[in-house]
Amino acid sequence: MAIGETGLVRTTVRTLLRVGARPETTGFEHVPATGGFIVASNHLSFLDSVIIQALLPRQVRFFAKADYWTQPGLKGKIMSGFFDAVGSIPVERGDQSASVNALNQLVDFIEAGDGVGIYPEGTRSRDGRLYRGRTGVGWLALTTGAPVVPVGLIDTDKLQPPGRNIILPRKFQIRVGEPIHVEKLGPKHSLPIRRQTTDTIMDAIAELTGQQRVASYNKRPDETAS
Repeated sequence: MAIGETGLVRTTVRTLLRVGARPETTGFEHVPATGGFIVASNHLSFLDSVIIQALLPRQVRFFAKADYWTQPGLKGKIMSGFFDAVGSIPVERGDQSASVNALNQLVDFIEAGDGVGIYPEGTRSRDGRLYRGRTGVGWLALTTGAPVVPVGLIDTDKLQPPGRNIILPRKFQIRVGEPIHVEKLGPKHSLPIRRQTTDTIMDAIAELTGQQRVASYNKRPDETAS
């Protein structure tokens, strides 16, 4: 999709959000004006990526389920067109090798000067608590040396409650914290520093959201049932 079309889609969604939900936004000045960067956010709703991609002053590329590009009919065309427009990256959910390849893709985007987004919790929190961060975000930061911009989302789950397709006009907050800078160590760094970096990022997110912390990893409903 052309750059002009991409900008139009983001502007349209931004306008709809501001008119329909009247979000409270703070800290947008912390988003770097140039160069690659990483957005690390908590995750409450399917709409979180849409919100971040539409409202932040620079484009942010997020992973999205490959299924979104293969839905049939008009709805499928609209969904795939939207995700292409905002720079989303298709990835096969639950496929470990695909996830590794996707992380490497993010490295390429960062080195090209783009912004990328990642949810350290791995999947949505269905109880509103903040779960332990998976270390992919630490690996990405240490591999690239890109600044990590922590983002805290509040009440986005009220826009689209879990299990419902309807979108409700509810107020929410998006808070952006000061960038976290780490040394560029490349992909071959130690696991303890990766864990430490991830924990530092999660601490920054928790400070923005005020969520109750959980020491364990979050799991998708299908993982819990298995």
